[in-house]
Amino acid sequence: MSKPNSRQNLSLLTPPSIADARLGIRHVFVRDLDLDCLIGVYDHEKARPQRVRLNLNLAVFEGDVTAVADDIDNVVCYEEITTAVRKVCTQGHINLVETLAEEIALVCLLNVQVRSARVRVEKLEVFEDAFSVGVEIERFNPEL
Repeated sequence: MSKPNSRQNLSLLTPPSIADARLGIRHVFVRDLDLDCLIGVYDHEKARPQRVRLNLNLAVFEGDVTAVADDIDNVVCYEEITTAVRKVCTQGHINLVETLAEEIALVCLLNVQVRSARVRVEKLEVFEDAFSVGVEIERFNPEL
């Protein structure tokens, strides 16, 4: 019997839906967060920051919706998430948008309520004839 490869193993894991009332999943998002970031593999990209646009979609476990009680301590705070993302973008040079997306997803998943994180990273000033280029990933916490 052959040993399954990592791609086959990943296909067995089913990420939670982004928003689903039946499963108690709330959708928290940050749209079009534009930041300066030292990113890129070429020398001219290492010389100065570039504008990147970030979009985050988080599947958050609601638990008892009445427990929210209009109290910020009972929800995922998008201010805390964006502060953590800004910190990732200012910690030093990153070669690839894929790496930046992975690091942002990891920061989002540190919050125990976040079941999955979909992260889109776009570089805005790469080609004159394209608005943006980039990557979108989705990562989830298999422990939940």
